[in-house]
Amino acid sequence: MVYDLLIIGGGPAGYMAAERAGHAGLQTLLVEKKALGGVCLNEGCIPSKTLLHSAKIYDYARFSDKYGVTASDVQYDHAKVIKRKNKVVKALVGGVKAKMKANKVTVVDGEAVIKGRGGEGYEVAVGDEAYTAKRLLIATGSLPIMPPIDGLKPGFDNGFVLTNREILDLETVPKSLVVVGGGVIGMEMASYFNSAGSDVTVIEMLDHIAGPVEPELRDTLLKNYKKAGVTFKLGCQVTKINSDSVVYKSDDGEETIQADKVLMSIGRKPVVTGFGLETIGVELERGAIKVDETCRTNVPEVYAAGDVNGRSMLAHTAYREGEVAVNNMLGQKDRVRYNTIATVIYTNPEVSGIGETEATAKEKGIAYEVRTISMRYSGRYMAENEGGDGICKLLVDKQYNKLLGVHMIGNPSSEIIYGVAPMLETEMRLKDIKELVFPHPTVSEVIREGIFEF
Repeated sequence: MVYDLLIIGGGPAGYMAAERAGHAGLQTLLVEKKALGGVCLNEGCIPSKTLLHSAKIYDYARFSDKYGVTASDVQYDHAKVIKRKNKVVKALVGGVKAKMKANKVTVVDGEAVIKGRGGEGYEVAVGDEAYTAKRLLIATGSLPIMPPIDGLKPGFDNGFVLTNREILDLETVPKSLVVVGGGVIGMEMASYFNSAGSDVTVIEMLDHIAGPVEPELRDTLLKNYKKAGVTFKLGCQVTKINSDSVVYKSDDGEETIQADKVLMSIGRKPVVTGFGLETIGVELERGAIKVDETCRTNVPEVYAAGDVNGRSMLAHTAYREGEVAVNNMLGQKDRVRYNTIATVIYTNPEVSGIGETEATAKEKGIAYEVRTISMRYSGRYMAENEGGDGICKLLVDKQYNKLLGVHMIGNPSSEIIYGVAPMLETEMRLKDIKELVFPHPTVSEVIREGIFEF
């Protein structure tokens, strides 16, 4: 048979697109070479958040006296945490499989290879089997960047160097851990293993952590990490990995630090090779598949969604891109609005943001005003975060008096930030936001408090 749509990759972009396409009546085939759910569900978002939640509970128990609760002999069982993580992942993978079945999506296990385009559509081989489809959606995701560091490969082969995949399956907590890279993955894993008992050192090439996060927020996060006992080597570059140590270059020269394990987390890159993409002439840009806001490539009826297009390498972006691609296949005009996608770092405290930052507003030439207020404006935050030093930063367009962006550090900002999206999507003016009623007491009220500062 000729499928209406063949999807290569069963991660967030792939399985969401498959679900939507199947529900709309398209004959859909999904090919996944490893496990449904992709990196996010099996080796990233979900496993890491499961671990981080356990660590947060442990931290609450250890420091419960701040809340008038005394807990004695608090123990942390990493093996049980991993066991629970595996249970959660298994249940969610089962849920994805059930969704595919409910929407009549054909799922094939194996590695897809594009062979070209024939008279009836695109031809794809999976092992010895051949399939034909009118449309393709490329959702092959990304993989960790492995830089040309002396000794990196031997360290990876013998288990001394880990990526996000291996570190989430460690059976024991390493006594000492060096994290190379202070981005999202690095900071989340530094947070977890510090709480779990590791002596954690983060080595970052830049002079700050957390990448493009607003300076005030990343400085607050850095302060919290240092207070918790994490060591930072900022503005430093790793030059060599030995059998039990890491060599890095700083302003003081070359230095060496011992470690039981090393996490390599300097970023990820799109997977664009190994599956025959070149046979149909799909255009690449800076190592990613070039797409427009409808997720179309330069080749007719070929779309790309998720990390592989490099636009916004986040699972929730991938979900939306998968939906947008399918909607356009169905003749429904739709596009991804990348300016209103939130970013979150699930550390303790959490960091979240959406919309313009000061840097992007300046780059675009937008005249803006900014206010930064303490999260302590929220009674709920005060009640639940003893000693918390969170902040909320808001940017407003001076010409049109509309909200441009909101950035927060403090728990549980990850559950609040989505509420700003419709304000940005509809270009709400401050006077309209001031009329909204926020439930009291909630931490979300800090956004309303910030609006009244203008």
